Amino acid sequence: MSAQTDGPYEPLISMPELTPDALRAAVARIAPSRVPALTQHLFEATTSAQQTQSLVPLRAFVHSWAVFVAIERHPERAARLKELERIVDGGEQDPTPAVEEIRAIRAAAEAEAGL
Repeated sequence: MSAQTDGPYEPLISMPELTPDALRAAVARIAPSRVPALTQHLFEATTSAQQTQSLVPLRAFVHSWAVFVAIERHPERAARLKELERIVDGGEQDPTPAVEEIRAIRAAAEAEAGL
C-alpha cells in the first residue's frame, strides 16, 4: 500500500492492493454508497471473463475501481474532479482546460495506484 498526500491533508485511507476484495473494502470506507455499483461491475466483469475466456474484463474492473479509490481517498481531489465534470457537462464555458485537468487527475490517480 502507498500513501500520497494531496494538498495539506493526508489521504483518508492508504491505497489498497489491487484485488477485488481490497478495492471493495476501500470503497466501503470512503464511498459506501458506491459498493452496489462495484458489486454489479464485478459480477458483470466476472461473467464476461468466463464467457470470453479472457481476463480483460477483470483487468478493466480493477483499473476502473483502483482509479476511483485513488481519487476518492483524497477529498480535495475528488471535489475538484466533480467541479471540473460540472464545468464540462454545463457547456457554459470552454471545456478544454477542465478536460485537461481531468486527464491530469486521472493520470495521477493511475500512477498512484500503480497502473
